[in-house]
Amino acid sequence: MQGKPLQKLKKLDLRQPIWDRFFWVSPLAVIGTREPDGRTDFAPKHMVTPMGWQNYFGFVCTPRHATYRNIEREGAFTVSMPRPDQVVLASLCAAPRCGGEDGEKLELESVETRPATVVEGEFIAQSYLFLECEAFKTVDGFGENSLITGRIVAARIAPDSLRTLERDGQDLIRHAPLLAYLPPARFASIEQTFSFPFPAGFKR
Repeated sequence: MQGKPLQKLKKLDLRQPIWDRFFWVSPLAVIGTREPDGRTDFAPKHMVTPMGWQNYFGFVCTPRHATYRNIEREGAFTVSMPRPDQVVLASLCAAPRCGGEDGEKLELESVETRPATVVEGEFIAQSYLFLECEAFKTVDGFGENSLITGRIVAARIAPDSLRTLERDGQDLIRHAPLLAYLPPARFASIEQTFSFPFPAGFKR
């Protein structure tokens, strides 16, 4: 097939991580974990994904973070999927702790939360999707990072974000936009989408 002339590609230097050299689209989730003193810690993560077609969820973290240690100790975590108008709140979840890694995040003291129903934990209240996960497997060794996975034991969704046969997908997204994170430092509100052109007979 003939088309536009191929661009000459730029070689990326693999002696450094490549991920800051371009933009790509990611979800943005806020992971909730229980601290040793019973407080809730919230941390935004963009390297998140369903783990297959069944009800498993995973994200990348590092053993240096309280999120990793809390899940290792408590065996559970929550996932809040924020809306575009909550991007500042999600950003505040990444604020440094006062007094180091084991200190408080004072910016989160006034955050509105709602409780989980099965695991011990809380959510960011006005998110659109809420997942409760029991820790499943943690795989270390991706450099300094780890893949943490959980089995979803409870899931709830805001009514305006629930897909139904009666509602057109584009209409739903227009009225309940999705938050996309574009690493390393941008975000987008997804309000317009198009049907994907699957080939005839396609099956997942």
